[in-house]
Amino acid sequence: MAAESSNPAFARNPVFNGKKGVAQTPTISAEGLQEMYQRPDATPTDTGRMSYEDTIVKTVVMFVILIATAAISFLANYPQPTALGLGLMIVGVIGGLVLGLVNAFKREPSVPLILAYAAFEGLAVGGLSGFFESRYPGIVIQAVLATFAVFGVTLALFASGKVRASKRATKIFLIAIIGYAVFSLINFVLMATGAVPNAFGLRGVEIFGIPLGLVIGVLAVILAAYSLVLDFDSVQRGVKAGAPRKYGWSAAFGLTLTIVWLYLELLRIIAIFRN
Repeated sequence: MAAESSNPAFARNPVFNGKKGVAQTPTISAEGLQEMYQRPDATPTDTGRMSYEDTIVKTVVMFVILIATAAISFLANYPQPTALGLGLMIVGVIGGLVLGLVNAFKREPSVPLILAYAAFEGLAVGGLSGFFESRYPGIVIQAVLATFAVFGVTLALFASGKVRASKRATKIFLIAIIGYAVFSLINFVLMATGAVPNAFGLRGVEIFGIPLGLVIGVLAVILAAYSLVLDFDSVQRGVKAGAPRKYGWSAAFGLTLTIVWLYLELLRIIAIFRN
């Protein structure tokens, strides 16, 4: 049995989690069977089914919107952070969080809400990227290239069959992701209250001369990479199950969610390293 993705965009949807019942094959007469053989081959698009190509196109559309709004927010925070840039980033964070939760827990995909999420997430990511770029020139392109590298390697390993999701690895992943979420929450509270003066909070604390953030950051990137494996597995399951074409939007949303997380983790790792 395939491991379930921890990404709520996939895990709660029976199309991707393997819990959807299998339809019974109808009885076909000899005449009907002959007619089927004589018909031209139908593509997933013709039959209204989800396909890898269609999912890729939908994911690209989301990233075009995300990058467009990110550019606006980025320029508002670069070369110097501004009140407008900060405002756009805050709006993006709030809007992205709300729409991210709404889309993640919806069984049926809503294209307007998914595209709106991409727009708000772009404002948040662009503003944060502009802030970091103003302090560490060149960091954004470094983080983007690193994201492409991790994504490409993970996809290649998954496509070759050398990396697959397993139930045991997924259980370990879920425990680790909960621990990471708890640490991030505690770190945020300590930073917000000023209990830890370092700009990165507990991540900036050095242990044996190595910032704790580098160690945790590497673990977070590994978690994000495995999350991509789970996402690829869910997409593959949806395509093989002949899911309706509209669920390609759910898959695109889930992939975008994970890739943005991966980018932000790499951006933070590079910033701590250069700091």
